[in-house]
Amino acid sequence: MTEQTPVDSSWALDPQVSPGPTNSIVDVPGIRVGHHDRRGDGWLTGTTVVLAPPEGAVGGVDVRGGGPGTRETDLLDPRNQVDRVHAITLSGGSAFGLAAADGVMRHLYAEGCGFPCGPDPEQVVPIVPGAVIFDLNRGGTFTATPDASFGVAACQAASREAPSLGCVGAGTGAECGGLKGGVGSASAVLPDGTTVAALVIANPGGHVVDLRTGELVGARALLDGDLDVLGERAAYGLGRPDPQELVTARERATTDRVGLTPKVLATTIGVIATDATLTKAQAAKVAGIGHDGMARAIDPVHTMFDGDTLFTLATGARPAPDPMAFHGLLTVAARTVTRAIVRAVLAAESVETPAGTTRSYLEAFPSAVHSGDRTPTR
Repeated sequence: MTEQTPVDSSWALDPQVSPGPTNSIVDVPGIRVGHHDRRGDGWLTGTTVVLAPPEGAVGGVDVRGGGPGTRETDLLDPRNQVDRVHAITLSGGSAFGLAAADGVMRHLYAEGCGFPCGPDPEQVVPIVPGAVIFDLNRGGTFTATPDASFGVAACQAASREAPSLGCVGAGTGAECGGLKGGVGSASAVLPDGTTVAALVIANPGGHVVDLRTGELVGARALLDGDLDVLGERAAYGLGRPDPQELVTARERATTDRVGLTPKVLATTIGVIATDATLTKAQAAKVAGIGHDGMARAIDPVHTMFDGDTLFTLATGARPAPDPMAFHGLLTVAARTVTRAIVRAVLAAESVETPAGTTRSYLEAFPSAVHSGDRTPTR
């Protein structure tokens, strides 16, 4: 019998990581992302699908918000039978938007992807959990919500290329405490080679901005390279904005009820993915710890008016972590969620619809981005 060399997991006590090649959830091999949205003529909403490899991925979930809109979350309870899921659907439209998952199911079924339910290979049921954000009426028409066709279109658009961030897909109508929200994603490669990544739809009722300074609450979690969402200004720094911009934002919030005035109904949802081999219980733990990362970027979080929900997908392409390595994976998963939320806010653009104008963080606080290297990092 060959003696195995012990694995050094001491790195897990203080994980030092770097983003993956695309700094997004598709850095986990086998994961694909697709967006579909509609805007104009009363519309401002969309759907994002995160597709697992054809064989599925071990799934987990943790729901913390007081007003969730979810699908198939009970199935992911470690006490229940099915452990592999084939896609996660994230959508706008509040409870109406759960219909988008029907389209994802139909698309996967047509590809023969699903849980076997009979002797015929075609007798499968795709396992597609999902969650929705509240974005009703933000385009001007209350009934303009995603349906099954949005799910089909998102699947058809899915690829392994880095997904678009900001006001796309399920993040099209998202808001962050009165500022524009959207889709954010980030990844990290652990010292042992494992990849952990997150994709988040940032739409909280709470603030992503420190109301005392105008700084982004989660900015201290950013890694080198995270400001690539700024495009031409990616080499710049992120720091404390001009105090007058904060005064102006407060005044505008008071007079126009926009800018820093949060909406009553909201929700932040997302997916954490890893190529590690995890049990269903471990996947649930990853989703739970991911909410710590949400709490480091949003204040307050998990309110009775939010349906905050995080899923986990573990593809199993790499070995199972030992207890210390799993500790490190959890630590980095939470930080990656924080980074994804900050990147969503920075990627978002201002939007004007018949329902009103929602400014982006960069429009409200343009001096937060400057040529000096003052980006808060660990």
